[in-house]
Amino acid sequence: MSTAADQLALHAELREKKSVALVSLLAALLLVSLKTVVGLSTQSLGVLSEAAHSGLDLIAAGITYFSVRVSGKPADADHQYGHGKVENFSAFLETGLLLLTCAWIVWEAVRRLFFKEVHVEPSIWAFGVMAISITIDHFRSRALDRVARKYDSQALEADALHFRTDVWSSSVVIAGLTGVLLADRLGWSALRRADPIAALVVAGIVVWISVRLGKRTVDVLLDAAPAGVRAQVENAVAGVEGVLRVERVRTRRAGNRTFVDVTLAVPRTANFERVHDISDRVEEAVRGILPGADVMVHMEPRAPSNESLFDQVRAIAQRHDLLVHELAAHEVRPEAAGGERGRLILDLDVEVDPQLTLREAHAQADRVEKEILRELPRVTEVNTHIEVLGREVAPAADLEELTAALEAHLRDAPYHLPDLLDVHQVQVHEVEGKIIASCHATLDGGLPIGRAHDLTQELETRTRRHFPQLFRFTIHTEPPEER
Repeated sequence: MSTAADQLALHAELREKKSVALVSLLAALLLVSLKTVVGLSTQSLGVLSEAAHSGLDLIAAGITYFSVRVSGKPADADHQYGHGKVENFSAFLETGLLLLTCAWIVWEAVRRLFFKEVHVEPSIWAFGVMAISITIDHFRSRALDRVARKYDSQALEADALHFRTDVWSSSVVIAGLTGVLLADRLGWSALRRADPIAALVVAGIVVWISVRLGKRTVDVLLDAAPAGVRAQVENAVAGVEGVLRVERVRTRRAGNRTFVDVTLAVPRTANFERVHDISDRVEEAVRGILPGADVMVHMEPRAPSNESLFDQVRAIAQRHDLLVHELAAHEVRPEAAGGERGRLILDLDVEVDPQLTLREAHAQADRVEKEILRELPRVTEVNTHIEVLGREVAPAADLEELTAALEAHLRDAPYHLPDLLDVHQVQVHEVEGKIIASCHATLDGGLPIGRAHDLTQELETRTRRHFPQLFRFTIHTEPPEER
């Protein structure tokens, strides 16, 4: 998605979140007014507790509206992870307000149950306002929940959960008022306690929701990792080709964004482009679990458990910014060695900058040799051949007569080398006074690569015997279907 499209999507998200938060704020204001008037006129603790509850709902809705506005701001120099934590902090404040409400409700309910008698008038207005409250809370909780799920907003989710509990608590208050009404009609005095008991039930519901909400918000504010996410990320990342192991995973949330830091072990011989490709695929794997996550990948070069001698040598050369090729190793055993190991000799070509002097190039190769001998005790001798690192494209001239002669010679090669099916695309050029030749050789695709290499070596030896003027002869091998 382009930057312009990203900005449009963010503006649309902020507009929708602000709209639903503002509607919730206005609904809270209406309910506080209605419940307060009816609660005072009926002296119902259940209704008054709901009025107090809605009063804090009004404050909470205001905090949510403010937090949604602020959390939508982009990251800046002072808030490099954005302003998403404002949403989590607002949810934390809501929890505190809810618990204060519960403390007052419990205190007043205990007083009315054991120490103070208050006459409750369960009028039609009390039932009406609670029914209106249930209806409004139901629809605004659904609207908040829809937007919260759409944009993964914890502040709006907290409000939605809050107002769903209002539906339950308002239903309990209606049950309490019904009990008082029956007590008056039927003369059952025990039912007069239904109103403060209903208030205690309301407080219990609110405490239960508050504890759940408080734990979630505190976890986010303290950067606790979301449950189960770390293991999911580790499993997904470990399955990416090129990752040796996952050394560390850290996750944190800020608003509706998740930040993931991953430290991985990758083969130390992998080049920069390969490592970057691994990093891209790791990011994709993490976002497959956490869509939209901000992923930071740190790579640590490590030696694989099965790293070969040749890869170890390449790693040492790379440490000195040198390219090596034509690596070969052989072990010279004493005649009566038995199980005793012989001398392990390593031969390699080292490519150096063409601007260097012999002394400077030798010093570079010598450092690599010494480090190989120090880190690889098995190796007893290192022989390096210094070559020039190619950096320029040299002009070349076609040699038509020599090309025709070489083609004629190679045409007979399959008679001498039965596994060689065909030789074609022969080219000969003169480059800076040196004669360079190449050809394509068709071999059975089922041949082991070692056998294919031996065939090309044999073909090169036979060709050089007839054309000693060749400075370089490159043979490209291919199966029949690729010709």
